[in-house]
Amino acid sequence: MADTQNLLLLPGDGIGPEVMAEVERFIAFFNKKSNKVKFDTDTDLAGGAAYDKHGVAITEEAMGKAHACSAILFGAVGGPKWDKVPYEHRPEAALLRIRKELDLFANLRPAICYPALAEASTLRREVVEGLDMLIIRELTGGVYFGEPKEIVTLENGEKRAVDTQVYTTHEIERITRVAFDLARTRGNKVHSAEKNNVMKTGVLWKEVVIDTHKKHGQGIELHHILADNCAMQLIRNPKQFDVIVTDNLFGDILSDAAAMMTGSLGMLPSASLGAPGNDGKRKAFYEPVHGSAPDIAGQGKANPIATIASFGMALRYSFGLVAEADMVDKAISNALAQGYRTGDIMQPNMRSVGTTEMGKAILGELERLVV
Repeated sequence: MADTQNLLLLPGDGIGPEVMAEVERFIAFFNKKSNKVKFDTDTDLAGGAAYDKHGVAITEEAMGKAHACSAILFGAVGGPKWDKVPYEHRPEAALLRIRKELDLFANLRPAICYPALAEASTLRREVVEGLDMLIIRELTGGVYFGEPKEIVTLENGEKRAVDTQVYTTHEIERITRVAFDLARTRGNKVHSAEKNNVMKTGVLWKEVVIDTHKKHGQGIELHHILADNCAMQLIRNPKQFDVIVTDNLFGDILSDAAAMMTGSLGMLPSASLGAPGNDGKRKAFYEPVHGSAPDIAGQGKANPIATIASFGMALRYSFGLVAEADMVDKAISNALAQGYRTGDIMQPNMRSVGTTEMGKAILGELERLVV
């Protein structure tokens, strides 16, 4: 009997609904072909779309579905349309609430340069060709959630803004253990990036990583690197890295830098995972790294690869379908090798296609692999 899993689809805003529609083709494909799993899907609003209808970035009903489902597939949120909504109801508040309430503390962002796209990077081919690294970002602590977080008016009339960077031993230890566990499935090498030279949270981060390595990092090659140097090294020699573990703020910045080495933000997926429950399963949230791209929304131009690859990560990390996830990755690589390109990764003498055409090309490659 196939195992039934419940997927919550939150397409969001901008190009989110367009790229999510392509993922639905892949869900239908596996429902038809797989004897291991069947997916039941539900769809709800998040971000600006939810604000327009309900006055909030995500409703209590949608949050209830998020708590109950096996995994969440997310599109993108935000855009200039909602720039002036109250801060607590901004589209991005949906993301922050889901991450916090489901305690999705481990954000996994792979940076893979597919062979056919080595020339699409702004870096030289020899620098990026064969790039395959994983950035693990702590997602529920640090400066984005620390208190106080405020803007106050001082007695002299000036304003003062405060964002607080806070980390505990537990938060650092658990994200480090995730990094070590995943490194064992890859190259057994971890770089820990922080700023222990100027930040007390960096001092604690390094201390806890060293202690966690002694207890749980047997066989893992561990390197410590200052976050600013890490940014420089990503541009100079990215292939020296296998797994990078870092905090919320630095992870946000470093993973976007790594993304552009692959040719486009439209190429990269991500996963956000919680701690294993009593049943051994983790709460999980999968989304493309790119934003809502309102300038091309509704035009059928968006690159769906990052969202399709995010579904591939769901197959791998939530449902244990490693072979199937590998086939999704291979199908993407094969479609690119056949010359299919959306506008963001277009190259000379390649076949220019839109969102739907790219999705169909990848699905066609997947069908050939499965047969």
